Amino acid sequence: MPALMICELLGVPYEDHDRFQSSTRALPDAGSAEAQYAAFVELGTCLRGLALAKRAKPTDDLPSDLATGGDLTDEELGGVAAFLLGAGLDTTADMLALGTFALLRDPAQLTALRGAPGLAADTVEELLRYLSVAATGMRGVLEDVEVGGRRLRAGDTVVIAINTANRDPARFADPDVLDLRRSAAGHLAFGHGVHQCLGRQLARLEMRVAFPVLLVRFPALRLAVPAEELSLRTDPSQVYGGTACPSPGIGGERDANLRLGDGAA
Repeated sequence: MPALMICELLGVPYEDHDRFQSSTRALPDAGSAEAQYAAFVELGTCLRGLALAKRAKPTDDLPSDLATGGDLTDEELGGVAAFLLGAGLDTTADMLALGTFALLRDPAQLTALRGAPGLAADTVEELLRYLSVAATGMRGVLEDVEVGGRRLRAGDTVVIAINTANRDPARFADPDVLDLRRSAAGHLAFGHGVHQCLGRQLARLEMRVAFPVLLVRFPALRLAVPAEELSLRTDPSQVYGGTACPSPGIGGERDANLRLGDGAA
C-alpha cells in the first residue's frame, strides 16, 4: 500500500511501479557501499526521467505541480521525487510489517484492536512510539546552549536517540510495554517542531486504514515461525525493519513471514 500511495503521489505510470519499488528497496539492503551507490544511481536515473516527463507533459500529481509552478531545475525536481519515494515507502512499509508483528506477539492487544476498530488512531500512535523505526536523527547546533548539564557549542553535531526518547519512563509509564489504550501523544517518531516529517499525516492515514482492515480481511492471521527466526535490521543508522523471515513453504521454499490460516477470506 505505501508503494501504491507514493507512486500515485509522484504520478509514476502503473507499468513502472515495479521498477521504482525495486530500486527503492535495494537501497537499505544493498550491502556494500558499491551496491548501494549503484542502487542510488539507478533510482536517480528513474526519477530524473520522471521529472523530464512531467515537465514536458504535466499530469495531476506533485512533480507536475512543482515543474509548472516553480523554478526547480530538472535535477532538483528529481531530488524532491527521490526524497519522497525513499522517505515515504520504506518507513511506512516497515511500520506496517513490524506493527503487525508486534500485534501478533501480543494477543491481548491484538484482541483489543479486533474488538474496537475505533482504537486505530491510538494504535498507530502507540506503535509509532513503541517501534520507532527511524531510531536516530542528527542535528547541527546553531548557537551555544546547555542541555541536560552538557554544554553544546555552535557547529557541534548532535545524534538524537529517538527510540530511547520514545521509551523514556519519565514520559511514558511502563515504556517497554505495548499498550494501545495509553496516550502516546508527544512521541518523537516523526521528529519535532520544524523538523517534523512532512509526510506524517499520510503515513498515519495509511496505517489507520491498514491495521483494522488487515485483521478483518485475515481473521486467522498468525506468525508462521517463532518470532526469534525473523531477521531484522538493527543498525541504528538504517530504518528498523525486516530483511528476511523464513517459514515452511511449498516444495521446501522458505519465503513468507505470516500465515493467513484457515479463516483467511
